[in-house]
Amino acid sequence: MTDHRFEIAPGVVLGGDRPVYIAGPCVIESDELVLRVAERLQALSARTGAPFVFKSSFDKANRSSIDSFRGPGIDAGLRALERVKRETGLPVLTDVHEPEQAVEAAAVVDVLQVPAFLCRQTDLLLACGRTGRAVNVKKGQFLAPEDIEQVVAKVRSTGNDRVSITERGSSFGYRNLVVDMRGLPTMRRFAPVVFDVTHSLQLPGGLGHATDGAREFHPYLARAAAAAGIDGFFIEVHPDPAHALSDATTQLDLAQLEALVPQLEAVDRVVRDTWAAGASS
Repeated sequence: MTDHRFEIAPGVVLGGDRPVYIAGPCVIESDELVLRVAERLQALSARTGAPFVFKSSFDKANRSSIDSFRGPGIDAGLRALERVKRETGLPVLTDVHEPEQAVEAAAVVDVLQVPAFLCRQTDLLLACGRTGRAVNVKKGQFLAPEDIEQVVAKVRSTGNDRVSITERGSSFGYRNLVVDMRGLPTMRRFAPVVFDVTHSLQLPGGLGHATDGAREFHPYLARAAAAAGIDGFFIEVHPDPAHALSDATTQLDLAQLEALVPQLEAVDRVVRDTWAAGASS
């Protein structure tokens, strides 16, 4: 692929020599919960050497039901993320849904994320790009991999080349998503690619009032994406997934993540060693 690598924070390079792990609870449920998860992730990073970015959303604007928990809002949410960054040293990522949120969030976070359903919203992409922060765009469930080139071009038109794309599955009939592994190398021609294991396993609207999911397939899709060759993994984790206030059917518990990361690191090393051997032959 063309070299589109960029630094998120010191020592955390997306598109570099090893994958970056973007992990954390789907939504900020409390200051204490996000800090507790971030401390476990920081310890996992220190133990394995794998670079981590902490993620959590201050608002989940795309919920199935009007009664669904959305989060604490931007002010309280950014305070919680600022504390995570200060006390753990991890870089942080959060979603923005409106152009006006980009500058405020960029004052705290290292990565601004554009949700999948908003990935073609030009004003939002431009606002994120103009902050100079790294921008991670979730590929819409309705886009072909080739279409993402124009999304990337919108961000880069601001003079900001620090943009990545996250694959999170494509709509396949009603209430189901599939991941076409051919799309990963296709999109890597345009930008570093992250694989969103969590949301690729959603069954949208499957519970009627909420999204269902198939958490048991996490390791299979994650290892397949690692074998395809990617730049990072997006994995939502929670201390008690069954009682999470969002994405309860797809988030992993922390012990599952701790078991999965060494597997992904091992597959990734084989793939990169194979590429290097091929390039030198």
